[in-house]
Amino acid sequence: MYLFVPILVSVLLPKAYSLKCFECIPGVSGTCTDKQIDCPNPTQCGNTRITSYAGDTKVLDVNAKSCAVPTECFSAAVNFGIARTTITSKCCNTDLCNSQSVPESTKPTPNGKKCFTCTGTDCTSALSCLGDEDRCISTTVNVGGEKMTMKGCASKIICMGEVSGALGPAMGVDMKCCEGNLCNSAQGIGLSLLLLVTSMVSVALFH
Repeated sequence: MYLFVPILVSVLLPKAYSLKCFECIPGVSGTCTDKQIDCPNPTQCGNTRITSYAGDTKVLDVNAKSCAVPTECFSAAVNFGIARTTITSKCCNTDLCNSQSVPESTKPTPNGKKCFTCTGTDCTSALSCLGDEDRCISTTVNVGGEKMTMKGCASKIICMGEVSGALGPAMGVDMKCCEGNLCNSAQGIGLSLLLLVTSMVSVALFH
């Protein structure tokens, strides 16, 4: 479907205006150089910033630029207690309007919701959700033939539509969300956080 729409537009509107955007997809080093590209019509220019914290320590900060569609323009967070990852994508619709990186988000405050979280293999602790984290989340991954689980809080958009559809299969994850306090069950085994965060970054930048 994603390939079909741009092809159909190009056939029906061969002289349609093509938006120019900056593209900058970081490699292993985390850095990249801006280049100008012509985006298929209709689309927008997008900036994405993915930041991960272990406690109050920043452990990952990645910025990317490219063409984008409206569904890729959102702000969300996943919070597993020992670490929290935020994804902020902003879009605009004029030539080369995505020249500036997305500013770092301010530290959010507790919103009153609580979800179960895991410390090692113990998933019985309650975590206070922050900001717009209005869902409890439980993710399961098969690592080395063993199923491992991480629990915590997440923003609604992480659990819905295209974002959930992209994150799940790309990470090999069985991802479930629920709305009630402590609705994500106290049973589970700790998941390798590095694996999860790395997978999320890859999905957010390249899906």
